[in-house]
Amino acid sequence: MLNSINPSNGNQISSYLEMDFDVTSSIIQNAHQQFIEWRRTSYEFRAIRMRSAAAILREGKEEFAKLMTLEMGKPIVQSRAEVDKCAWVCDYYAANAEKFLSDEIIETDAQKSFISFQPIGVVLAVMPWNFPFWQVFRFACPTLMAGNAAILKHASNVSGCALAIEKIFSEAGFSSGLFRTILVSSKNIEPIIKHPLIKAVTLTGSVAAGKSIASIAGSLIKKTVLELGGSDPYIVLEDADIESVAECCVTAKLLNGGQSCIAAKRFIIVESVYHEFERIFLEKMNSKKMGDPFDESNSIGPQASFQLREELHQQVLKSIALGAKLLLGGEIPQLHGAFYPPTVLSDVRKGMPAFEEELFGPVAALIKVKNEEEAISNANCSNFGLGAVVFTSDKLRGEFIAKERLNAGCCFVNESVRSDPRLPFGGINESGYGRELSVFGIREFVNIKTVFIK
Repeated sequence: MLNSINPSNGNQISSYLEMDFDVTSSIIQNAHQQFIEWRRTSYEFRAIRMRSAAAILREGKEEFAKLMTLEMGKPIVQSRAEVDKCAWVCDYYAANAEKFLSDEIIETDAQKSFISFQPIGVVLAVMPWNFPFWQVFRFACPTLMAGNAAILKHASNVSGCALAIEKIFSEAGFSSGLFRTILVSSKNIEPIIKHPLIKAVTLTGSVAAGKSIASIAGSLIKKTVLELGGSDPYIVLEDADIESVAECCVTAKLLNGGQSCIAAKRFIIVESVYHEFERIFLEKMNSKKMGDPFDESNSIGPQASFQLREELHQQVLKSIALGAKLLLGGEIPQLHGAFYPPTVLSDVRKGMPAFEEELFGPVAALIKVKNEEEAISNANCSNFGLGAVVFTSDKLRGEFIAKERLNAGCCFVNESVRSDPRLPFGGINESGYGRELSVFGIREFVNIKTVFIK
């Protein structure tokens, strides 16, 4: 059984019978049959249905938001915003897929030569619980608009969300079986990846999960796109507006309870403004209310599970044991749910979990450095490479640092890292490979075919 537990109180919401391989194999085979017909449809035919999905999302926003908050604990205001963002990505690919995948004429010595983009078949998505709607839609929209079929294996604790998404696509007019949810635990995913009709796999999740799935898929020469963890550095230079920067940093740290691959993780501050930043940052972190995620006055809900909370707490305790200083939080509160308070560690150095590992929760690591050079060195001293930010009043300086000096897939100046349908999203190193969103995302799971005519 797959159990969905309300992290706010530990009560069971629902349980779902896990599908056996015969059932999932039948679903995959049906998806392949639907793909054969779907790939022949026009972009406008697909776009009509994708726009309908966007409308269903907007009409049912409150229902879908409540489901997300119930299953994984994100504040209800953030859940509503997530639904809106999913509708946006539906509309974006409905409007742009044909342009992104139109034939490209290339001048050669041929009478005619061009590049054609063609769908490849059934794509499997292994998705996480932290953004239970957004992670799925940012995969599904380009995949379906490109002419592929999609199979979703969602995190077990958000199975209700997974089934709701399947229903949205069905009600939007997508042919039955073209997008399907399979209810399978992670330990039983290998034979599904190996199914001969699964042509590619995309995963958002941990480094360990990425390595495992890439290994399985790679053994059969199946393409993968991996969006894994991050330890995003936020550099604060001496000429930054500290008041506004601290506000941005707190928001970037606490969004989704800090349970985001692109949440701010390491705050690297030059010493001339360190104490001012620390003071304001602590005040703003301490002012944030934690509690019932359905109460709109609370900006922090529970962690998604008690196990995840305990893992986070151990990272904090180990960092303190290695010399980090606890400035705020760091204690498990006397509440029924899987809550963890806004926590701030200072004197964080290399070798500590707060520096080396991904802190997937409301824990901020403050790092004091002498100057810009040391800040960049610390920022790049990581096995990850998903997002990075630099704050400076000199925009040209910031642009140069972001473009030339920071090692990450998404580098922002004077703004927190975020995903946007119009921009490619993904990382390097242990943060994964491949790109989602924009023109690059829709071209990940197509056959980029050369046609040469003499």
